[in-house]
Amino acid sequence: MLIDLHIHSTASDGTRSPSEILSLASERKLGAVALTDHDTVAGIPEFLAESAKYPDIKVVPGVEISLKHYDYSIHVVGLFIDHKSELLNDFLCGIRKNRDMRNEMIIMKLKKHGFDISLEEVNAEAGGESAGRPHFASILIRKGYFSEPQEAFDKCLKRGRPGYCDRILPLPADAIDVIHKAGGIVIWAHPMSYVDADRRALLKILKFLIGKGIDGIEAYYPSFTPEQNAYLLSIAEKHGLAVSGGSDFHGDNMKGIDMGTGSGTLAVPYSVYEKLEEFSKGKRNSA
Repeated sequence: MLIDLHIHSTASDGTRSPSEILSLASERKLGAVALTDHDTVAGIPEFLAESAKYPDIKVVPGVEISLKHYDYSIHVVGLFIDHKSELLNDFLCGIRKNRDMRNEMIIMKLKKHGFDISLEEVNAEAGGESAGRPHFASILIRKGYFSEPQEAFDKCLKRGRPGYCDRILPLPADAIDVIHKAGGIVIWAHPMSYVDADRRALLKILKFLIGKGIDGIEAYYPSFTPEQNAYLLSIAEKHGLAVSGGSDFHGDNMKGIDMGTGSGTLAVPYSVYEKLEEFSKGKRNSA
């Protein structure tokens, strides 16, 4: 039995609702799934309520947060969080305000380069609290500027392109502390993605994050080779870190990535969920 602990819904930049995610998880016979939307927990109430229809699936409330670390923007996933935590919700609200400011700047840049797009359109496309670049891409595609999301990012929305803007990100220590106070555990998401598989750079960032209290790493991810997966498992064991994994499923906003199997080779064993749940309970009991 496989699991997927990195999934996005329509509450952020995915194209499937929290309810649809559980229906898909059931079709794929997944044993556990986590909803980890960007900078929001708005989808979790529906996710948890709908889970009553799927007693064979373990559900994990989560969130994904982008952090600033020198020249890197790194992501962490909080798992087993209390989505009702006032501290967490205030923290995420602050992040979304910075995201909204960035979106306004993107609109200004795009208009300057001749793209017909408005902030109202972007927010309507998002339909939730966390509007992001995939929503910009969807509108630009619909208006005929690009043919598919990757083209929109490559030519317009990624770093160094006409429509890219940095946004103010929280520091790792602050985000890790808030997730812990919300009862969650903190996982460094897709670590190989930030360092182009440079193991020296990875270890440097990892040691920094360990010093700030991170609990684990995402050792299973669609783009990781078997060798990278084995390496990440080995350093997790060496440093006493928990292990997680998931597809980073976004529905139609990330073509070729399916829930549970990623690009076809992802296989996160159910034992990963069991160990994480045990780890989470141990942290709560010792708090």
